[in-house]
Amino acid sequence: MQSDTMPFSAVVFDMDGTLLDTIEDISFCLNSVLDQHGYPTHSLDICRQMVGFGMRKLVRQALPEKAHDEAITEPLLKEMQACYAEHWNERSRPYDGMDTLLNAIDRLSLKKAILSNKPDRFTRQCADELLAPWSFDIVMGFRETIPAKPDPQGALMIADQLGMPPASILYVGDSGVDMQTAVAAGMYPLGVTWGYRPAEDLIATGARKLVSTPEEIIPLLSR
Repeated sequence: MQSDTMPFSAVVFDMDGTLLDTIEDISFCLNSVLDQHGYPTHSLDICRQMVGFGMRKLVRQALPEKAHDEAITEPLLKEMQACYAEHWNERSRPYDGMDTLLNAIDRLSLKKAILSNKPDRFTRQCADELLAPWSFDIVMGFRETIPAKPDPQGALMIADQLGMPPASILYVGDSGVDMQTAVAAGMYPLGVTWGYRPAEDLIATGARKLVSTPEEIIPLLSR
């Protein structure tokens, strides 16, 4: 794999906790559904620890173990999806400095993509509205036909569609799931510490480098 001093041809971003701070809208819908059915709710900090694996797993993790039956989790998943469809953009926003980074990527004429475990329709909505000033070459959320991260299939599909070798792609994410995905796909795993997971998790799962602000990524992209 290339060193971090060499130029990259493309950047693949995770969404939640990387491009966008979405935790308040996610936790609002999760806790609303849990509360309506008499289950314990969770703090923002606990929700941060649970997100990243997709909405189905989030609902399952949020429930007591005795409620992990699909007969319970699937209806609650549908309720959470319905709630999120109404409230997905109330508090969510790009992280500070993200505009500077995305503008720099555009100035360098690099390709950029999004790969998320968030359901595909919500991933596209967030990109279209909350990241409207920038055009992404590929936006891929969770689809039933493609395994969720950390399976590398989605990342490899993006590399193939961009026509670029995985080793030339910088993968930017805030979780161990993202680092595992990047490593498995043969991309450069860059961990960000402004998201939902601690630096130790990123290092333990393969991060080659950590950054604490979006602007710190720009020197890695310079040709």
